[in-house]
Amino acid sequence: MSIESITLVRHGATEWADSGKHTSVTDVALTAEGRRDALALWNHFVEQGHFDGIYSSPMLRAHHTAILAGFAVPELHRGLCEWRYGRYEGMTTAEIRRENPKWSVFRCGGPGGESPEAVSSRCEELLKEWDEKGHRHVLCFAHGHILRALAVHWLGLDLRFADHLHLDPGSISRLGWEHEVPALHLWNYCPQRSVFGPRPG
Repeated sequence: MSIESITLVRHGATEWADSGKHTSVTDVALTAEGRRDALALWNHFVEQGHFDGIYSSPMLRAHHTAILAGFAVPELHRGLCEWRYGRYEGMTTAEIRRENPKWSVFRCGGPGGESPEAVSSRCEELLKEWDEKGHRHVLCFAHGHILRALAVHWLGLDLRFADHLHLDPGSISRLGWEHEVPALHLWNYCPQRSVFGPRPG
């Protein structure tokens, strides 16, 4: 495989994310805090090396994060859109679990949306495409669940393992290698916490 590293950036805060609502096809904007998240990313990436593949989900919250982080023209890629929640769009986990007490998107998917199998296939297609393009260092701006799924797929783990990975808005993670084995190099680093201080709560 040509890929040496994949840097994952979750978009900055939105009103729906702050309230715990599952957001996929609803095109919500960044809040003022979300814009601060993205600007803090710029302070991190200004000193980073070269990326030969820079991608963003086409959703406003991800694309705007990429722009504010200093990447004005990322390639918009629908493969990086958030897991489609179907009937659970706009609902919180607590609301969903009143209907399905053992629900997890990584185990159950979303009714009328995407299954875990469909999302796994999407992750495989992304990696295959980037490899075929000869990318060595990929940067992508996207959403919490699809990025967690992509990380688990890179590591060769069952998708359900993604339940154990927490990812904050405005965070940076990096996938790479430990010798010939896919590895996690960085997870959920939040530049805004050092730049603007910790979030309340």
